[in-house]
Amino acid sequence: MTALAPEKPEEHGEPGAPGAPEADGRPGAAGVGALARAYAERVRGGELGVLPAVLGLVVLCAFFAILRPVFLTELNFANLLTQGAGSIAIAMGLVFLLLLGEIDLSAGYASGVCAAVLAILLTDHGWPWYGAVAAAMLTGVAIGLLLGTLVAKIGIPSFVVTLAAFLGFQGIVLILLKEGTNISIEDRTILAIANNNLSPALGWVLLAVCVAAYAAVQFRANSNRRARGLAGAPPALLALRLSTATVLGGLAVYLLNQERSRNVIVDSLKGVPIVVPVIGALLVIGTFVLQRTSFGLHIYAVGGSAEGARRAGINVAFIRVAAFVICSAMAAVGGIIAASRGNSVDPNTGGSNVLLLAVGSAVIGGTSLFGGRGRVIDAVLGGMVVAVIQNGMGLMGYSSGVKYAVTGSVLLVAAGVDALSRRRAAQR
Repeated sequence: MTALAPEKPEEHGEPGAPGAPEADGRPGAAGVGALARAYAERVRGGELGVLPAVLGLVVLCAFFAILRPVFLTELNFANLLTQGAGSIAIAMGLVFLLLLGEIDLSAGYASGVCAAVLAILLTDHGWPWYGAVAAAMLTGVAIGLLLGTLVAKIGIPSFVVTLAAFLGFQGIVLILLKEGTNISIEDRTILAIANNNLSPALGWVLLAVCVAAYAAVQFRANSNRRARGLAGAPPALLALRLSTATVLGGLAVYLLNQERSRNVIVDSLKGVPIVVPVIGALLVIGTFVLQRTSFGLHIYAVGGSAEGARRAGINVAFIRVAAFVICSAMAAVGGIIAASRGNSVDPNTGGSNVLLLAVGSAVIGGTSLFGGRGRVIDAVLGGMVVAVIQNGMGLMGYSSGVKYAVTGSVLLVAAGVDALSRRRAAQR
């Protein structure tokens, strides 16, 4: 007996999905218009996916661009991509837990603990950067293993476990940093992660590789569907997807390759920030794990029905522990990025609003708080929405209090949309 994993997002109404329209009854004959009507029907049925996040991102960008034209400058665009990278990395890990209907309230301070381990080993003990990074990542894995065991094996609710860890890790950060010491990071490799850029030529090469890889994945998936006798996407749709990715990526690389320095004589500042391909690589890996492996399908199955998954032979406890490990490992990545961006580690690293922004990024992007629905890309889209709000309102001169209030309101709206869409889907 095998678990019935939920359909992947791209299968709903896509060519080859059950009930997908076909123009003349032959596999692979579905037209673009028929696919558009099927997508509209899914939206009316409550399957919104990333649509709210994308629309929100477009509206917010247009709003701030009109009120503050400086929002569209190359320098501000680069800042948008870097300022939210740490929270986005943590949000990617939280997606795995939210899919199970679990939560990790300690992810922010877990990133702070890992960042403190990194800084201490680099500065106080003279470790090479790769050894310090490995130790920070192993710290994150150990944290996830501990939390996951308490939740999955002992049976303590994740809210209670991670709330206790939230307080405990805050204390550990203070102990490691000797009650408030600021540890500066001088390792050039670590500092380069969030502060340096790729060369303009390397940015174009990276774009070409990404577009080629995306095209290969699309055509291979389409060929596999046709080989199994299922309907494939029409060539016009494949061309639209590929051209859209190429145009948007090309525009982004072009803007980032422009000179952003206010004083070129002192320092040149142009190129794609290094943290962008780092986040891109994590996105590809996370998406592959969730949508192309049995482990990922088991996560969706457990999130949909833990009891049904258990009866189907899935090791539910292992899945939960593994999800906590992934979440804390991604928190370690977020801590490393934060340490790089701040050039140091202090007791506030991983604290303040880091956790709230990370959870908000995942939920605003479309990951459900109720489990069973979401993708890693939700964290990226939601993180960009949060970054745009923070950045745009900062340019308009609003205080931190107003930023928090607006971000909280957007999070509440996203949670409400999720609840309403689930209710509508259940009714249909």
